[in-house]
Amino acid sequence: MFSMDYLYLLLGLVILLYSGDLLVKGGVALAAHFKISTLVVGVTVVSFGTSAPELLVSLNAALTGSPDISIGNVVGSNIANIALVLGFTAILLPLPVRSNSIKYDWPFMMGASVLFYLFVLNQYLESYEGIIFVILLIVFMVWTVWKSRKQNKEFSEKIPTAKYSIIIALGLILASSVGLYFGANLLVDSAKNIAIRFGVSERVIGLTIVAFGTSVPELATSGVAAFKKEMDISIGNIIGSNIFNILGVLGVTSIIKKIFVSKEIISFDILMMLGISFLLFILILPLRKGKLHRWKGVLLLSFYLIYIYLVFKQI
Repeated sequence: MFSMDYLYLLLGLVILLYSGDLLVKGGVALAAHFKISTLVVGVTVVSFGTSAPELLVSLNAALTGSPDISIGNVVGSNIANIALVLGFTAILLPLPVRSNSIKYDWPFMMGASVLFYLFVLNQYLESYEGIIFVILLIVFMVWTVWKSRKQNKEFSEKIPTAKYSIIIALGLILASSVGLYFGANLLVDSAKNIAIRFGVSERVIGLTIVAFGTSVPELATSGVAAFKKEMDISIGNIIGSNIFNILGVLGVTSIIKKIFVSKEIISFDILMMLGISFLLFILILPLRKGKLHRWKGVLLLSFYLIYIYLVFKQI
């Protein structure tokens, strides 16, 4: 029974990974049939697809009485996206910095992160605060599409080619939704059992194992892109994923159920998330021709390893 928890944990991670991939493929194909541009697909379908594991895991954890896993999943995932994913990818291949990442995306991510911190100072993320998060997310997505459409005159011509029929696309979306649901259940339940058996808090499990698991899609995609030297996954995409995690995942989850936030997460983990976000800003300067060099990737990856060490040291 003890070993089965590890098997279920691994199985849950694999199901979440493949289900998220299926959701993106099905969504892109469906968007192509409706003549929706690649930009809109990227901002909506792909962003939701890569954050769907976080959403399902956090929602499931909140509803089953594991708020530390729910919050820790998002906070840990955001730290992993910057320190682990960007750090690892920059080591493989230095990343060019788009000026929009500094001028628009990073300030919005930092603003959302600070607002999240202020909201949970009373140890709860309330339903009305979740509504504010979702409204801000909608504003961000609409504004991003409008800004990109204004800057790109060829916007209307960039329509993706449909690789699947409408029936198959709908089938992929349905299958991925079912997979995400069962994958989230397996991941949360097995993580809780392991935490109980080892005497490790759900906070630690959520911030490390669960957060890493839900960041696997970003890590795998970024690594493959670096090896192929096709840097479609840019710094801006990771920043966008972090924005979606806070405003979308926590927003929707807290609307459905008010989330309790432990003092440890408020006084340490969220502050570490704010710290790594600010460090990213320093590393992607200057405004023009900036680059995330390999040594910066090593620095980010080192930050992640130190953070994981400090989390487990608190046990």
